Amino acid sequence: MTPNAGAVAEVDESTLLPALRAGDELAFQRLTDRHRRELLVHCYRMLSSFHDAEDALQETLLRAWRGLESFEGRSALRPWLYRIATNACLDAIASRRRRALPNATTLAAQAGESLPGPIAEPLWIEPLPDTLIDLRPAVNPEAHYDARESVTLAFLATLQTLPGRQRAALILRDVLGWKASEVADLLETSVAAVNSALRRARVSMKAYHPDRTSPADGEQTAALLSRYVDAWQAADAAGLVALLREDALITMPPLPLWYQGRATIRWFFETQLFAGDAPGRFRLVATRANGSPALATYQRDEAGEYRLGALQVLTIEKDLIAEIHDFLAIGDHQFPGFDLPPLL
Repeated sequence: MTPNAGAVAEVDESTLLPALRAGDELAFQRLTDRHRRELLVHCYRMLSSFHDAEDALQETLLRAWRGLESFEGRSALRPWLYRIATNACLDAIASRRRRALPNATTLAAQAGESLPGPIAEPLWIEPLPDTLIDLRPAVNPEAHYDARESVTLAFLATLQTLPGRQRAALILRDVLGWKASEVADLLETSVAAVNSALRRARVSMKAYHPDRTSPADGEQTAALLSRYVDAWQAADAAGLVALLREDALITMPPLPLWYQGRATIRWFFETQLFAGDAPGRFRLVATRANGSPALATYQRDEAGEYRLGALQVLTIEKDLIAEIHDFLAIGDHQFPGFDLPPLL
C-alpha cells in the first residue's frame, strides 16, 4: 500500500522502543509509519520504478520485523531502516536489468517508420508522484542535490547507469547528505571504500544535464501548459509543435521508440497520434511527477467514456517544451500513487 502523503503524527521513539524490542507489532507499525514515505522514495531513487520501490519497501519492513533482535536501540531507528532498505534494493539490482528511457536504449525513429509493439519486460523508468517528494529546503550542507532534482527523469536515467553500491553511495552522500562514516557503517565497508565509490559515481554523473524547469512554475510556464493542453485536446499538431524546442524529443514507454526534432514529431502527431481525429478525443488533466509538470491523458473510447491512456511528464527549458515522456497505460504500466481516476 502506498504510504499516506500527509505528515505522520509524531511519536516519541524512546517510549516505544522497549515495546518494539519486545516484539510489539503496534509499536513496530507506529515507529515505522513515520519513515515509510521517505523509505519509499529512497527505494525509488535506487530502482527508478514505483512498482519495484513498493516491493522493496514491503521487503524492508518484513526484514525489519523479522530482524528486530538485531536492533538493540543504541542507534536510531531511521539509519537501521535505511540499511535494510538499501540492502533490499541492492539485492533487487543484482537480479534485474537496469531501468532506462527509450532515448537511452535505441536510435531515434525516423518519419515513415512503423511503430513497434510495447516491450512488456520491466525495462523502463516509471514516474513518481510529486506528492511523495519532500520539497522542504535541504538544511544539510553535505547534500549536492535537492529533493526535487534527485527524482527528475534526467537525474534518474544517469543514476541508473551506476553499479548498485556506487548508486547507494551517491544517494546517501549527495542526496541525503549522510557523512562518509555513516554511509560506511550502513554499507558495512570502510570510509575509504565509500569515498572511492563516490568519486567514481560523481565522474559518471557528469553525463547528467539538469533540466531547467522552474520549480516555482511561474506565469509563463502556466501559459505554456495551457496552450499545450488546448492544442493537444484540439488535435492541433501544428499548434503543439510550435511550443516545442527545435531539438525536442518525445518518448512513449513501454514502446521502444522515440522521436526527435520538430519536423519528425509533427509527422508523428499528424500521421499517427491525431490521424483522422476530430477535436475532443483527448482530455488532459494537470498533475505533477518527478518534480516536473505532468498531464494525465484520457482518450475517448467507443462508448464515449474517457479512459486513462497515458501520463506525460514534461521538461520545459527557456519557455519551450524540451522533452515529452509519454508513459502509456498498457497492461501493468499504470500509475499507482497518482490517485488518477480510470474514467472521466
